[in-house]
Amino acid sequence: MSAETILQFGAGRFLRGFIDRFVHEANAAGQDVGRVVVVQSTSGKRAQLLKEHPKGYPVVVRGYRDGELIEERTDVASVSRALVADSEWDEVMRFAGSPHLKLLVTNATEAGYVLSGDTDKGLAPNTMPGKLTRVLHRRFETGGDPVTVLPCELIAENATRLQNLVVQQAEQWKLDSRFVYWLANECVWLNNLVDCMISDLPDEHAAVQENPLAIMAEPYALLAIERPRSGELNLFDHPAVKVVDDLAPYYLRKVRVLNGVHTAMVAKYLGSEYETVQAVLDSPDGIKWTRELLYEEIVPTLKDRVEGADQFADDTLDRFRNPHMAHRLSNIRLNHEDKVPVRLGPTAVDYEKLFGKKPPILTSCMERDLAAEGL
Repeated sequence: MSAETILQFGAGRFLRGFIDRFVHEANAAGQDVGRVVVVQSTSGKRAQLLKEHPKGYPVVVRGYRDGELIEERTDVASVSRALVADSEWDEVMRFAGSPHLKLLVTNATEAGYVLSGDTDKGLAPNTMPGKLTRVLHRRFETGGDPVTVLPCELIAENATRLQNLVVQQAEQWKLDSRFVYWLANECVWLNNLVDCMISDLPDEHAAVQENPLAIMAEPYALLAIERPRSGELNLFDHPAVKVVDDLAPYYLRKVRVLNGVHTAMVAKYLGSEYETVQAVLDSPDGIKWTRELLYEEIVPTLKDRVEGADQFADDTLDRFRNPHMAHRLSNIRLNHEDKVPVRLGPTAVDYEKLFGKKPPILTSCMERDLAAEGL
């Protein structure tokens, strides 16, 4: 049986349907990636269910791929065990010194990127950076090799930010300066962009009836990793993993294309008879409007800056048309006023520079927002 090589902070469906699935598929393809030890912060349902289902769980991929609706099942068996940090911290720390440990994976919200005030070394710190600091310090103390850290938070420069927090945490706790140097200069911190929608399956789906851990993933998946400036990039190979020199173009296309179309749809169709993105695309006027917005106004502004902008636009339409993922316009509406200047405004400016005129659809969307605000 493969060794446990990955320590993962987070037992939620995203990591189980994304990283843990990729590890399973890489192992199945003949790579000896190893297995994952999952840590849940507090006692809860997910860790208990993982313990009750040691053989794994199904991930059902549903949606459009290359224009065809598909449904594929993968039985993920990469998770070896689940630990609860609050009650099994000693075991987490024991694994921190394992000679087999190579990769640390995290997934928290932006609100979780904060320092811990805890100082008791025997208990689990109350924040993810605090937990990570204790684990890395234990590894350093036991003479373990440096590890790779892969944060999966959807935050720009996620690894750089997390590394800075861990360094601050170590200094706040007055840990050995040699340790601070080790974690900052010898461990490898991978900035990345994750992109894949993971959700629950309907209760009546056969996979859920068989295993309550069953989840659904869309066919599109991307883990774009920025090549580290120093240290080896020692990760598994997988079709979804793309190593790049600069993440900026990948963030740009996601914000301008995927997020931009969402925001424009809210401006255009919220309050109409169309309640979801799919409903917009299923209507003749909606699909025509969306395609014109995408291919005539957004994509042309990206072609010299983003590789594969047309293909990403095609993939985005397939993702939005997925009948198994309900993107409700009322949900996308959240913080809409803050999103417009980021997701639509810069594209409109770039379009006008490129063509010498205002983009009609984007301009209409932004004017509609101004009118709604009474400005």
